[in-house]
Amino acid sequence: MDLRRQVVERWPAKWPVQPFREPAWARQEPTYRECGPALIDAAVKRADARPAGNWFVVAASREIGADQPLGLRAGGRELVAWRGPDGDLVIGPGACPHLGAPLEQARIHCGELVCRWHGLRIGPERPGWSRLPSHDDGVLAWVRLDRFGGESPTERPIVPVRPRGDVAIDAVATLTGTCEPVDVVANRLDPWHGAWFHPYSFTRLKVLSAPQGNDVADAEDKFVVEVTFRLAGKLGVPVIAEFTCPEPRTVLMTIVDGEGAGSVVETHATPLGNGPDGRPRTAVIEATIATSDRPGFAKAARIAPALRPLMRRASARLWRDDLAYAERRYALRAGDVADGRV
Repeated sequence: MDLRRQVVERWPAKWPVQPFREPAWARQEPTYRECGPALIDAAVKRADARPAGNWFVVAASREIGADQPLGLRAGGRELVAWRGPDGDLVIGPGACPHLGAPLEQARIHCGELVCRWHGLRIGPERPGWSRLPSHDDGVLAWVRLDRFGGESPTERPIVPVRPRGDVAIDAVATLTGTCEPVDVVANRLDPWHGAWFHPYSFTRLKVLSAPQGNDVADAEDKFVVEVTFRLAGKLGVPVIAEFTCPEPRTVLMTIVDGEGAGSVVETHATPLGNGPDGRPRTAVIEATIATSDRPGFAKAARIAPALRPLMRRASARLWRDDLAYAERRYALRAGDVADGRV
């Protein structure tokens, strides 16, 4: 018996990090038979039928401060966001009502914006500028766009269930692609591509269950996946995760068994409007909220500011690939290339 096999057999099963074996990339079990286009299309349609109350994620909460305004886009609208004297989130039109100056370049004084072109003061109580409904859930900032959303508005957005307790680390990564939100959602509702398209991050991936058909009860509308998150070499963290859609533009991955149970990854797809080429742009705003009941995690949470850049980098690496997937899906639908689906 070789040394590696001896190590594997004696490795404590209760440890979160486990050694694994895997075939060469091209010798993995093919997943295209399970990953039927009709199955993914049906899952996307079910998600799209759920209400969102006209709410859109626009940024990470901590990106918006009281020192300088933040320029944003959503639904084809130019927006500006900042915080008032009490830390309250303020979001509204990004153009000055006087001559259209960009308010993202304004200065904040006493909780209001002062336009750099002519000194006009902008704020919730000032005439000529209308504040939009907004919500800060502690991790993400949302805005309500009733005219663009076209639904019956709700007082609050549908915020996914997150880890309970005081010990959690969150990080938010934002990328933009030439596609529509439906393409981002379709990407996330295809877990079968994980070990093929992201072999640097995932291995030993198996879809344990997937919703079938168009008429699926909400409680059963989830993809359950067994996967090992790759660390270094042949070491990884095996978990079981569920993928669900609480609303049309959000896909929630929840670890339900294994290390970090209760941790979530929220992928939000926000339509920005068309770019200079007339093609739609979509922002992928992904929040990773990690938790663990291990004593060492509480110590790690104390250095969250140092860990967040690493978490953002990991999300961004995956989404650079996945945006290529989403953009290709849009290009096929738009007729830019011939549809070669099996």
